[in-house]
Amino acid sequence: MKKNDGGPAFPRSGDSFHSAVEGMSLRDWFAGQVLTGLMATAAEMTHASRKPDVIATDCYKIADAMIAEREK
Repeated sequence: MKKNDGGPAFPRSGDSFHSAVEGMSLRDWFAGQVLTGLMATAAEMTHASRKPDVIATDCYKIADAMIAEREK
């Protein structure tokens, strides 16, 4: 089963000159916003949480929680 990615973050409908564009998923947008916030406070992070794979996992966990909250 495909993970709910929240749909497109910045969709653009097509017209007679341009095709429709979905853009990035809302899940990716949320994760990127979380990453921005985390990096703004990176000096305060513990050594263990500075690992890129840990940071990426945490960003997507928070993004998934945000999508779930929107569906309530």
